[in-house]
Amino acid sequence: MIVTLIVAAEIGFWVVLGGGLAVRYLLRRPRLGGALLLCVPLIDVLLLTATAIDLRRGVDPSAAHGLAALYLGFTVAYGHYVVRWADGHAAHRFGGAPRPAKPPRHGMARARHEWRIWTMTLVGVLIGLAVLQGMIWAIDDGDRTGPLRTWQGTALRVLGIHALIALSYTLWPKKAPAPERDPERAVEHS
Repeated sequence: MIVTLIVAAEIGFWVVLGGGLAVRYLLRRPRLGGALLLCVPLIDVLLLTATAIDLRRGVDPSAAHGLAALYLGFTVAYGHYVVRWADGHAAHRFGGAPRPAKPPRHGMARARHEWRIWTMTLVGVLIGLAVLQGMIWAIDDGDRTGPLRTWQGTALRVLGIHALIALSYTLWPKKAPAPERDPERAVEHS
């Protein structure tokens, strides 16, 4: 049941996001569209509530419950970023706004970008760990909480792997390609 709710929450996220953007830009109702976009976090609240009710009924915690906790953490941490990204592209496509800037691709600017993204992962992991720990305390039975503790370890591994990726951009920044020579300018200067 929880896996189905996670899938429904993900679909709901994109439906509410798309609906909010459609109302904002296609129907030209920016305030109503903005209000719909503010409803995106309610999907996470519904998923958390359903997970808590499921566990409260005495269901043994499973990997799906742990996944729900991490899904909640990551959607809270990355949600604003994704909404802002989608809004920028919709504003460009349908609202006449300039094209949104792409993330930097080279040098230390890219490394800083990767660390900002890692910070969102850190926030998502911390929220997920807190929710998982809350579930563990609420269940209060060490024999039944193994799957939740497994997800705590998984979350920390994901955080570590992402840190290594960000660190690689810091230690070995990708160099910008050399500008192509303009043959006309070369003739002018000779």
